[in-house]
Amino acid sequence: MSSNDIPESPSAPAGPPADSPFLTERTNRDEAPQYVMPLVVHIEKTDPPARTDALRTAARAVLVMLSDERSVGEGEWARAMRDWQDARIRKVVRRARGAEWRKASALPGITVTGDEAEVRVYPPVPLDGWPKELVKLQVSGTDLDDPAPPAAPDPAGPVLWLNPELSISAGKEMAQVGHGAQLAWWELSETERKDWREAGFPLSVATPDANRWKELTVSGLPLVRDAGFTEIAPGLTVAVEGGTRYCRLTPRPQHP
Repeated sequence: MSSNDIPESPSAPAGPPADSPFLTERTNRDEAPQYVMPLVVHIEKTDPPARTDALRTAARAVLVMLSDERSVGEGEWARAMRDWQDARIRKVVRRARGAEWRKASALPGITVTGDEAEVRVYPPVPLDGWPKELVKLQVSGTDLDDPAPPAAPDPAGPVLWLNPELSISAGKEMAQVGHGAQLAWWELSETERKDWREAGFPLSVATPDANRWKELTVSGLPLVRDAGFTEIAPGLTVAVEGGTRYCRLTPRPQHP
């Protein structure tokens, strides 16, 4: 699903930290050239992945792309990643099956697998510069279900908590949890990033009850705020809680 959303933290700008190597001299993110990170989820008619598995896999795919050696320093994708993070952080999730998936898999990118889900993530492209193999893919049709209740979140890794008041497509939620994972990544030191990556980026996706959600939104933890361009009105979509072992996050002080 299309996402023009901006990941935000309660007391931090909607972008890399001030000491991030991805931050350049630009100060107006709206005036910078706009890029989008494409993600494609593999959905066959007869054997679609479980919704929560697809969400976890999409979040991990974003982290894999952010940490790949081609995305940093002088890597072949580094310029595109820098330009993308200098502007508004956009992600678009499309679906593919059969020959579509095979063609999409042949493009430069990274395929990340979950329990059953497969998500391929690509280096950012200009908003009007999608590869023809991807621009043909459908945004709609990503309505996935969980055939059984998902397992409880593993506290060792971070938990991406979904706003329980929202009812949105799996594709839209995949973009949202991708934003949440990126916010978590920006909060970590290089050592913490390395530990999390070497463990395979363990994380959980879950939906809290209304009271727990309210607590999370005022906790000082990273929050994803949707810009309201697709499906829903502007508002909070994901709260990111750190793990006890990987991706520990310190709540930021709240300001009135």
